[in-house]
Amino acid sequence: MRPSGRALDQMRDISIETDVTMHAEGSCMIRCGNTHVLCTASLEERVPPFLRNTGQGWVTAEYGMLPRATTSRMRRESAAGKQSGRTQEIQRLIGRSLRAGIDRQAMGERQITVDCDVIQADGGTRCASITGGWVALRLAVNKLLKAGDITTDPILDHVAAVSCGIYAGQSVLDLDYPEDSEAGTDGNFVMTGAGQMIELQASAEGATFSKDQFAELMALAEKGVGELVAAQKAATA
Repeated sequence: MRPSGRALDQMRDISIETDVTMHAEGSCMIRCGNTHVLCTASLEERVPPFLRNTGQGWVTAEYGMLPRATTSRMRRESAAGKQSGRTQEIQRLIGRSLRAGIDRQAMGERQITVDCDVIQADGGTRCASITGGWVALRLAVNKLLKAGDITTDPILDHVAAVSCGIYAGQSVLDLDYPEDSEAGTDGNFVMTGAGQMIELQASAEGATFSKDQFAELMALAEKGVGELVAAQKAATA
């Protein structure tokens, strides 16, 4: 049995509250069980130097955790003077994932930065950040369309992510921290609303896993992403 009592293929409760900040062009608070992430999308009428005069836009991301998002206080990375390797890896993943679902030519030469700040962590923070980050991005793009700054919707499809793993010998969907910390195999699956793959990260934390077990994880991920996309649609309707 899972520590939470959930079924093997059961997601945590999902809620996405939009327009939670007054200044950002797009914002939401996503809650996946006890993991809560504030996502904001900020628009700038400029692009990085390598994209100047190309007609293409850019989507990037930053990620961070509040000091008491976890069971014991963490030192602020700003106080340490540098980001950890984990933080850098996660924010690059978020940026790659969101860019995969957007037509950068249709954006024009402007940049949208998606900030994902973990308020409370209970496993799956990078997946929640991608899923909520897409909602914030969608809302920011809606403002560009409404203002007439762009005429073609650059968002090609939904982008969402979920974790799956092998816990106590069984394939499970949407790991919380007690499962994630003891999982024999842990994976993050980033997919589009149409079920296309963007990025898969799976690794054996203990024993190896088989092709059949990986297929089980994929099937769980498809189910989970489908539920997350439904939540995104409800939040942005």
